[in-house]
Amino acid sequence: MKKLLILATLSSALFSVLLYANEIATLRQGTPLDEVSTNPAPMQNVSNTDVKEIRAYPMQPPMIPHKIDNYQVDLKANKCLSCHARDMVGDSQATMISVTHFMDRDGNFLADVSPRRYFCTQCHVPQVERKDLVENEFEDIKTVIKQ
Repeated sequence: MKKLLILATLSSALFSVLLYANEIATLRQGTPLDEVSTNPAPMQNVSNTDVKEIRAYPMQPPMIPHKIDNYQVDLKANKCLSCHARDMVGDSQATMISVTHFMDRDGNFLADVSPRRYFCTQCHVPQVERKDLVENEFEDIKTVIKQ
């Protein structure tokens, strides 16, 4: 009986996805996944203000307030650390990376950046100057708490 209920639920979910698939707004604008769009969206200008953005929720990774075009972040080099490393912030005046980036998964502090925190753009992203692509009714944590 339990397997039958799970199968019915999955079937219903699949049917809903197939029924409404063409009505879902996507950035691909209707181009099938196995095709390349002939009318791609224009590239947006990356915000390059160097002004820190306000975080919308606790523990949100800070956004990158400058261009990072051609920054090398791989096993051989990390361009971000040339300004944000502990020993470079005095010269660069950039924000030092968080102390959490020097911790291993067990909470022990390391002398250098943890390998699991080395690839900055896994969490931190630059912002672009554009209007919202879809309607957004997001409220930041400060607004939610006031309510």
